[in-house]
Amino acid sequence: MKQKISSIEGTSADSSKFFTVEQLKKATNNYAENQIIGHGGYGVIYKGILPDQRVVAIKKSKVMDANQVEQFINELLIVTQVNHRNVVKLLGCCFKSEVPELVYEYVPNGTLFEHIHKTLSRLTLEHQLKIAAEAAGALSYLHSAASIPIIHRDVKSANILLDANYVAKMADFGASRLVPLDQTQVTTLVQGTLGYLDPEYFQTGQLNEKSDVYSFGVVLAELLTGKKPICLKRSQEERNLATYFLVSVKENRLYQILEHRVVNEGTLEQLQAIAELVKRCLYVKSEERPTMKEVAMKLESLRKYRKDPWVNEQSHEESIERIHGLMNKVMKRVKAC
Repeated sequence: MKQKISSIEGTSADSSKFFTVEQLKKATNNYAENQIIGHGGYGVIYKGILPDQRVVAIKKSKVMDANQVEQFINELLIVTQVNHRNVVKLLGCCFKSEVPELVYEYVPNGTLFEHIHKTLSRLTLEHQLKIAAEAAGALSYLHSAASIPIIHRDVKSANILLDANYVAKMADFGASRLVPLDQTQVTTLVQGTLGYLDPEYFQTGQLNEKSDVYSFGVVLAELLTGKKPICLKRSQEERNLATYFLVSVKENRLYQILEHRVVNEGTLEQLQAIAELVKRCLYVKSEERPTMKEVAMKLESLRKYRKDPWVNEQSHEESIERIHGLMNKVMKRVKAC
């Protein structure tokens, strides 16, 4: 494992702290059930308190299995070389216990999935756009700014954590892949979560960064509608959120599927712009989708749009009249002086 970490440029085996079995047992009260805060695809996540009183999240593999160990080492290799405010921070690991364990910073406000579907809180549209922009920025960094490009491969609302200030943190890199700079895609066994999975990747096994873009488009649709990506209880037409969203946009029925609070808080132009962005992310052909950098920039512009509504909502003529009115007031004051 140390050899693998050292082989990646810009990282070192010393960049991750190695915890002892005793330290993590004590931190979690011997892995008490009431310390469990989540379940990942490859492990159980415990809340723990270290001797220096730092609160941490400890991800422990479910079973002793060669594939599981490989997944954990893969996650360690990925996050060791990532340093971004919107990516959950790895504090260390333990590979001397019965199963491997990874120690992360504790992110207290749960997952975006919980906030959308379990009414953990009522996120305003402004909050939603902020969180989406931050998550998109993190994925853009992974794709184009990390020392070796990283494809997350399991982008979903359950893997976007929210800290005490509701800042987004991308998490769970067990399925992620490093892509050498001289390659645009890699062939892999298909992996991901139903409902978020890029259909082109599913059909061909060819993974590229646009697979993350598709999955992120599903997350945006989830935010706008409050609906889960897949729900067998819904009608055949509505069962798959991505398909239902695209059909609704095409047939000018978007407002029928948007969450009421989103409709009330957003302007017509703003919601149409977000819907258009979602549509582009969900294109079947990956080359037609935008990059995550483009998505992040668009979401940032839509946030600014929200902050200064009168500029966006007024017509050009109204804006000119407003400026003339202000200038006339200024001129009257100057004459009075």
